[in-house]
Amino acid sequence: QAQLVESGGGLVQSGGSLRLSCTVSGSIFRLNAMGWYRQTPGKARELVPIASIARDGNTNYQEFVKGRFFISRENAKNTVFLQMNSLKPEDTAVYYCNVAGRNYYYEWGQGTQVTVAS
Repeated sequence: QAQLVESGGGLVQSGGSLRLSCTVSGSIFRLNAMGWYRQTPGKARELVPIASIARDGNTNYQEFVKGRFFISRENAKNTVFLQMNSLKPEDTAVYYCNVAGRNYYYEWGQGTQVTVAS
């Protein structure tokens, strides 16, 4: 049974918005800060952290998404969200969620493809 399931990606025009969701198994979600990561085309296996949210709701963002992307978590649904606004072509990537602030990761999910057309 998959423990991390991402959804919500798609094709959007530059300047558009998408909202990604990640459903996480309860035990992982309750005990961890969660983060979103992305893998850009041509950069196999390079997962770049984008944003993270602690159990208490504190958030952190990479500079290149600050002010455009917003991470949140809904504890009752064991779900982490990534609201992405003002999307740019360089945001095109496969987006994944996983734990944050640990020296390990759980098995990566399938990810969700985001494509931003110029």
